[in-house]
Amino acid sequence: MNMVPKEYQINKVINHNEYLINGKISNWDGKHTQVYSTLLSVKNDDKPLLIGNTPEMSGDYALKALDAAHTAFNYGQGVWPTMKVYERIQCMESFVEKMKTKREEIVKLLMWEIGKNLNDSRKEFDRTVEYINDTIVEYKRIDRKGATFQNKSGVRALIRRGPLGVVLCLGPYNYPLNETFALLIPAIIMGNTTIFKPAKHGVLLIAPLLEAFKESFPDGVVNIVFGRGREIATPIMKSGKVDVLALIGHSSSAISLQDLHPQKNRLRLVLGLEAKNPGIILKDADIDLTVKECISGTLSFNGQRCTALKILYVHDEIKDEFLSKFVKAVDELKLGLPWENTLLTPLPEPAKPKYISDLIDDAISQGAKILNKKGGDKQKNFVFPAVLYPVKKEMKVYKEEQFGPVIPIISFSDISTPIKDMSASNYGQQVSIFGKDVDTLGPIIDSMVNLVCRVNLNSACQRGPDIYPFTGRKDSAVATLSVHDALRSFSIRTFVASKDNELNKGILREMIDSKKSHFIRTDYYL
Repeated sequence: MNMVPKEYQINKVINHNEYLINGKISNWDGKHTQVYSTLLSVKNDDKPLLIGNTPEMSGDYALKALDAAHTAFNYGQGVWPTMKVYERIQCMESFVEKMKTKREEIVKLLMWEIGKNLNDSRKEFDRTVEYINDTIVEYKRIDRKGATFQNKSGVRALIRRGPLGVVLCLGPYNYPLNETFALLIPAIIMGNTTIFKPAKHGVLLIAPLLEAFKESFPDGVVNIVFGRGREIATPIMKSGKVDVLALIGHSSSAISLQDLHPQKNRLRLVLGLEAKNPGIILKDADIDLTVKECISGTLSFNGQRCTALKILYVHDEIKDEFLSKFVKAVDELKLGLPWENTLLTPLPEPAKPKYISDLIDDAISQGAKILNKKGGDKQKNFVFPAVLYPVKKEMKVYKEEQFGPVIPIISFSDISTPIKDMSASNYGQQVSIFGKDVDTLGPIIDSMVNLVCRVNLNSACQRGPDIYPFTGRKDSAVATLSVHDALRSFSIRTFVASKDNELNKGILREMIDSKKSHFIRTDYYL
């Protein structure tokens, strides 16, 4: 630990044994899961470092959390779903202020738990706070829009967005704060009640926020349980009491959970799943810019992002120049610990180094070569990025989302090659296109927008800014996550209609003046 700057040291094991159900933080006295960080084992022979323990809760407690959320929603009659909009906003504003006091603690845990570098850990926290604040602003705008009666064909209507019910929220390990909260926050503010289980990695960093959730929201609105995904999620889904499955992870997990629900037609899905985003490098691409963007796109956080560039297509005419410069740039990258702010850090998943090595071995056995000198070098929980060329469709690295530091490259002479491959792919999230000639780019873009949901011109794939839609086609996503779209995904349009006659107008006027209904009103929160 001497090599760790004092402000980032963890000097004792974090024994987290609390959970939040029905507005009460309780102590867990059963089995615990040990949380290891392998950061230091890269540079010396230390064993993986135990940094904490978290509850390994049972299915019985999962059902208690579900009952709390179900009771709090109370078939739409609960305090939270019927609460005034400005009161829900005040609760969220209170939460985000409490959350901001935990910034340094959470940033440190992001580094130790998942190996995210210091700058990116800070960015994840700050971006999450910004996302919450932007969500509040957007919710006010939606509420203002719904404060006006419409009148069509003699029918008067007041149309607003209402909650869906009980939400099971399961976030990913690679963005355990930001992407999890991109599900949880809009679900809560729209009036739903929630059960939230943190990801397998990045779980300790949720502990500092239990008190903020407890103090900011009514009992049962946010229930946080810890444990194995199968143990926790299975009984919840089997109950049939979940109205929304909100998950960022793998499509196989999403399918398995859906299959457990006894009434699939009533289950709303909000899913962010895997992707195999390609980078397509045309013959007139700015090579230096393209290399820079492809390094960032393929290897930020070791490629452990659904938005990472997972495969590169390079035009034959510039293949040699691009590969030469790209391989050199990859080999110049440094491995470091998170507080050193290197692009490459140790991998948080213990089995990931072997998986990456297996992909490399499979590709080599079928004719690919490692182009960079350091490619595939392993040091315990670290694998130096391997640039593989030429890659064929039969290789695992072509078919699977590697989610790690290996970069498959294919050359092409006709743009129909990557377009056909993308059309045949199970995934359709994003693409990056590198080139200059508008006569060439125009038709390609027109094809790509029908295959993916975001086309990045001369830049790497990414999620943000969060006001832009984030979604995918085919197996890459269900529903859309952005500040505006997420609020829509976790709600449904509902309205009160009345024939336009004097009786109904009198009733509506009296209801508005007396404020007897939180729904039928024409005022809004500034």
